Amino acid sequence: MGEDHDRDVQVVELPIVDSLHPRPPYLPLAIPEDLADRLHRLHGDPSVWWVSQFVKYLVRPQAWLEKEIQQTTAPPLPNRTALQVHVRRTDKVGTEAAFHSIEEYMVHVEEHFQTLAQRMPVDKKRVYLATDDPSLLQEAKAKYQDYEFISDNSISWSAGLHNRYTENSLRGVILDIHFLSQTNFLVCTFSSQVCRVAYEIMQTLHPDASSFFYSLDDIYYFGGQNAHNQIAIYPHQPRNADDIPLEPGDVIGVAGNHWDGYSKGVNRKTGRTGLYPSYKVKEKIETVKYPTYPEADKLLHL
Repeated sequence: MGEDHDRDVQVVELPIVDSLHPRPPYLPLAIPEDLADRLHRLHGDPSVWWVSQFVKYLVRPQAWLEKEIQQTTAPPLPNRTALQVHVRRTDKVGTEAAFHSIEEYMVHVEEHFQTLAQRMPVDKKRVYLATDDPSLLQEAKAKYQDYEFISDNSISWSAGLHNRYTENSLRGVILDIHFLSQTNFLVCTFSSQVCRVAYEIMQTLHPDASSFFYSLDDIYYFGGQNAHNQIAIYPHQPRNADDIPLEPGDVIGVAGNHWDGYSKGVNRKTGRTGLYPSYKVKEKIETVKYPTYPEADKLLHL
């Protein structure tokens, strides 16, 4: 598999990414070899930046949709102080994700606003609330009266299981993703694809927005990605039966971050699975020699 091998292929099948076989090395979380050094200097998560360039291009709106987004009834949110929250419930809860109360989200919202207030005046704590639970807006307003919540309940209703595959529901998802991405901080669950797409688009709106989020569950991932590995940079001796030992240079296949200082994964050298301190590892970014298409620049000048 490669550019030379596939140059004369006439038929290309595009199955869902999980079914690709053999697995091409180009899949996320790999980045291009020729951009790798610059991406490491530019961005806190080069893999996310690379994915975001494709996402932004693929979801660019046509003129009529761009006009509709601009004319939407959702008030414009001030970029410097607004914060976005996405709460995914309905079919995800109990299957792919756990239930998270509004209080769990608001802990991190309040923490962010307190930090922001150290740097600039915050006249009003505004939150754009995107959710598929129509009852959540009133609950949030009742429990957090010092906040201004901006939300469109018609989008929440259209996201219900009985309406999810309608045109109105699709438009609602598009609007939610747009507004969620227009922020300096996003609180959500990365088990939700809506949240991850919004986070990806955020990367195209800032020099480096890799840390502009708090996820209540998963770490960032691309559905169908190749293995996500980390490299140990400090040794670790287990303190209990749940921990695994690490030596500098060990490769760990990460399963998730517990957000309590520990991550879970498998030490690929020893085969042991368990917990390890998150600060004792760094990301292992895979680089792949991508086609560079040097002839493209020449075509621009024809």
